[in-house]
Amino acid sequence: MSYSTTPPPQRRRWAALAVLLVAEAMNLLDATIMTVAAPVIRAGLGGPVSSIQWFSAAYTLPFAVFLITGGRLGDIAGRRRVFRFGTAGFVLASLGCALAPSTAVLIALRAVQGAAAALAVPQTIGMIRALFTGPDLARAMGTIGPVMGLAAVTGPVVGGALTQADVLGSSWRAVFLVNVPLGAAVLAATPLLPEDRAAPRPRLDHAGTALAVLGSGLLVCPLIQGGTHGWPGWCWAMLAAGGAVLAGFAAHQRRRARGGRSTLVEPGLFADRGFTAALVSSVLFFAVVGGLMLVAALQMQLGLHRDVLSAGFTLLPWSAAMALSSWAAGAWLVPRYGARVMRAGLLALLAGVGSAAAVYATSDPASYPWPLLPALAVAGVGQGLYAVPFFTTALNRVRPPETGSAAGLLNAVQQLGGTLGIALLGSVFFHAAAPGDPTPAAAALPGARNAFCLAAALVLATAVTTAMMLPRRRPSPANQEERFVPDTRVR
Repeated sequence: MSYSTTPPPQRRRWAALAVLLVAEAMNLLDATIMTVAAPVIRAGLGGPVSSIQWFSAAYTLPFAVFLITGGRLGDIAGRRRVFRFGTAGFVLASLGCALAPSTAVLIALRAVQGAAAALAVPQTIGMIRALFTGPDLARAMGTIGPVMGLAAVTGPVVGGALTQADVLGSSWRAVFLVNVPLGAAVLAATPLLPEDRAAPRPRLDHAGTALAVLGSGLLVCPLIQGGTHGWPGWCWAMLAAGGAVLAGFAAHQRRRARGGRSTLVEPGLFADRGFTAALVSSVLFFAVVGGLMLVAALQMQLGLHRDVLSAGFTLLPWSAAMALSSWAAGAWLVPRYGARVMRAGLLALLAGVGSAAAVYATSDPASYPWPLLPALAVAGVGQGLYAVPFFTTALNRVRPPETGSAAGLLNAVQQLGGTLGIALLGSVFFHAAAPGDPTPAAAALPGARNAFCLAAALVLATAVTTAMMLPRRRPSPANQEERFVPDTRVR
């Protein structure tokens, strides 16, 4: 149940939707732009080689762990108010990133960016539902996928072009400055948005949020730093401590639920083995796609010493194929074949990842690996075919009262999987490369090959957990209609 103001007139509603779509696209652009700009940033600011991974992970980690809290704050204080606050924080943090004098300052500001995005992004779906009803709601939700697909396609190219253009000597700083006019335009248009909040208002779980942040950080930090430090004992101790803290988080959520208090995560979700398998599948799958795009960009710049624009265009086949296959899956394939499309997606992803590993194993260290482009395109097809039915299938197993909590948890776990992929696969790449900068091409190739081979193993593990999340019996049409929750976003 929610409270909202009277829906605005038709034209104003679609203008408000455009504002929300720009905000969603801005978040995705920021993540994909960083994939190609990170090596240039490190070359300009200095710092250890692991800072390349931290430039991305410092954003996605707080974004992941604060997503659910951000959604709760929207329920409590009003979604437009929290959206405005988060967008303002994102713009100010972006400006700070553009002016950052050191690697440490940039990483800290990236964390602020991620936390601010976690306040703004969860509000968009709630406000879209407050703006539209009936067929208009379906049409409005259907616009999210194409816009996100366009952002995914243009992100690496825009990042490469802005960095390469070096406008007024800005170099990599332009990739953060682009957020300032976009964010300012969104803020100026927020009066178009409706105010909307939950009734009755939930309460925040401060201790649960702290445990989630601490446990996730303890897991990600050693995965990034361990490879460059030779995996000392403190790395393994942090991993063990992270697991223990997250186990404590789960116990804390159960205690709050038994006491009738608000929780970050609905404990009843874990009673269904299929939903738990969906969470594991999300971590594995997004670790693959998030980590491999970074590795491909690193190999291009640090191994072949190509410019940032070349790295951006190298990732274009993956992004374009992902956007097209997501559209085809949502429009035709999933309505006709249902969850079986996920299997086709995993096969395509495995074929693309395996082919890319073979390219890295056999290519000339000094030559541009042209066969890599179709391999990345096949992987992008697999990503799009899997992601679209995955979220719908996972949410179909959830009872209607738990849908909001389940959707928020899936989105958070998706971001956490991407963070872990950047940490794990990035560390595998750097472990094989010889120390020093620039990375020798002959050493970078085995690093990329090893990362893609490990990713292929993760895809196989994803196939196992995906099989566990599928229902054992086909639901009746009435039940299927009741529990079907569409998710049209391109992931």
